Amino acid sequence: MILTSINLHNFRSYPKQTFQFSPATTLIVGPNTSGKTNILEAIVFLATGKSFRADSDREMIAWNEELGRVSAVVGDTKLEALVTAGVLGGQPAPPKKYLVNGVSRRLVDFLGNLRVVLFWPEHLALVTNSPSLRRRYLDSVLVQVDREYRRNLLSYERGLRQRNSLLERIREGFAQRNQLLFWDQLLIKAGGYITDKRAAFIDFVNTSHVSPLTYHLEYDKSVISESRLDQYKEEEVAAKATLVGPHRDDFLFQKRQKSEVRDVAKYGSRGEQRLAVLWLKLAELSYMQNEVGERPILLLDDILSELDASHRTLVFDLIGKQQTIMTSAESGILEKKKLADAMVIRLAL
Repeated sequence: MILTSINLHNFRSYPKQTFQFSPATTLIVGPNTSGKTNILEAIVFLATGKSFRADSDREMIAWNEELGRVSAVVGDTKLEALVTAGVLGGQPAPPKKYLVNGVSRRLVDFLGNLRVVLFWPEHLALVTNSPSLRRRYLDSVLVQVDREYRRNLLSYERGLRQRNSLLERIREGFAQRNQLLFWDQLLIKAGGYITDKRAAFIDFVNTSHVSPLTYHLEYDKSVISESRLDQYKEEEVAAKATLVGPHRDDFLFQKRQKSEVRDVAKYGSRGEQRLAVLWLKLAELSYMQNEVGERPILLLDDILSELDASHRTLVFDLIGKQQTIMTSAESGILEKKKLADAMVIRLAL
């Protein structure tokens, strides 16, 4: 899987721009706000169908435009993803559209044509930020390698919205509890698959031994079942929300040394927290290769500035093992031996 080129049209800061990539290593160099991360965001959009940094997908569209478009050549395949503000030429339009070789595809069928592992400074917050960030991380990995996970996740998300809406109507006296049965069964089936696949990924991470770093993930799963839904039935109506299920999952980073187990979020230093995320990213690369038989593209967004010299070495050791696209604001990075043969894209303000 090699990303040959990408074309951006009204995407973020790019009215129209094409970039070519090396099958080995490409380094994008430029000052802050020059658009380096925008390029990686477009690649991730093609891989996952979502932005990794925007609260709303509309933020990917260039200012005062109605449509943003990203297209790319991956091997012999042309991928294209469009995002709209909901209106085109004064007419309602779908928020997103996906095409493979010019043929429109559902998201569930579009994903999997491009696989990436992204490491950017905000991922350092995986240890300490809210559970929702960690859940989104799990989904971003698994949708790229498992079609059934994609299908069950989409089904679960739709079903959850419908069930929560029905809970609100029950509280207001406009619906009956027996109307929940269909949505209960849908969420139990789809949620069970999601939980099992998340558990399998976390188990792989814990047993992969991809680096000398001594960390462990503890999966805090919220199992959804008939008995648990019944247990919280009164509280759910009061809250107008489904209180159990994988949308409530979390995982914790732990550091284990001999008999000692420490919660890295609470008791780890800033350096230990950064290394825990690096350990996770190393395992993620290995997991994707194990699942699909080939290495994903590695995207590094100015991450070297966040690591000390000894742990930069761990990142540099990854270069050359797969196609790598990395950004940096440091022009001096070009002097590194590992980057001697890299293709260089220079951006300016």
